[in-house]
Amino acid sequence: MTCKKCQTEPVYVLQNHAPLCKQHYLHYFEKKVLKTIRTYKMLTKGDVLVSALSGGKDSMTCLYLLHQYCQKQNIPVKALAIDEGIEKYREQTLKDAATFCKTYKIPLTILSFKKMFGFTLDSYLKDHKMNPCTACGISRRYLINRGARELGATKVATGHNLDDEAQTLLMNQFKGNISLSAKLGPMTGALMHKQFVRRIKPLYFMTEKEVALYAILKEFPVTFVECPNAEGAFRLQLGEVLNTWEQKYPGTKQGIVNSFLEILPSLREQFKSTKQAIGTCESCGEPAAKIFCRTCELLEKIKVKKK
Repeated sequence: MTCKKCQTEPVYVLQNHAPLCKQHYLHYFEKKVLKTIRTYKMLTKGDVLVSALSGGKDSMTCLYLLHQYCQKQNIPVKALAIDEGIEKYREQTLKDAATFCKTYKIPLTILSFKKMFGFTLDSYLKDHKMNPCTACGISRRYLINRGARELGATKVATGHNLDDEAQTLLMNQFKGNISLSAKLGPMTGALMHKQFVRRIKPLYFMTEKEVALYAILKEFPVTFVECPNAEGAFRLQLGEVLNTWEQKYPGTKQGIVNSFLEILPSLREQFKSTKQAIGTCESCGEPAAKIFCRTCELLEKIKVKKK
């Protein structure tokens, strides 16, 4: 088996069984991501982009490709990292993120749970019984939106890939949270709020395996480590099931996402008609579906615990 384009040794075989060498695989990957950016009009003249950077393969690949694209479009790019305070994990990924940004001369801002909230995720989980991923996700989304807005962003990019989207869609189905899926898609958001920074997902149609290979071939400074809180998580287990299905029935993940995209417009319209507009948190002023945002609710639990 040789590369279908140049007859050299392949590094990857596409779903249609076409083998690609390193050079042509990188071209395939970049062309597909660029098509996603253009098809969904993710970036336009006058935008200021902030890319959420964890230091992992997905966010690093996303930032790299956006940096290349935005340089040609004269769109400012900044990186934003969140330090949750996860021992023996986040220190290394933040170090990788800093190395990457220094190499490509991308401004990097780091916001920490400790400084912004007064606690680390590790300390919070010691005192409160809560799903680690839920507590982390709520607080991370809060800081990414707030941090991006304070950096002047009109768009904030995340490294979510095809696997991530397929997993989230099934999780919402299994848990009966179908209304949450209305907020998904290549460009997120069903309801707008002046404090929201619109999110884009350039890697939306790339599988996790494809992203990992791209990061390896480009020799990005990525340390392939799993968050210690992910062990036993519903998402991780569902991901393993999806991988099994994908291996047995190629195209499963793509099929899930494609089917979702067909109903997304009507799903968003239904969500808008059945839900009230997003309000403002009375405590911090950030967007909130209730009187207080979910992050402020977490902070209130800590105050009550200390009394």
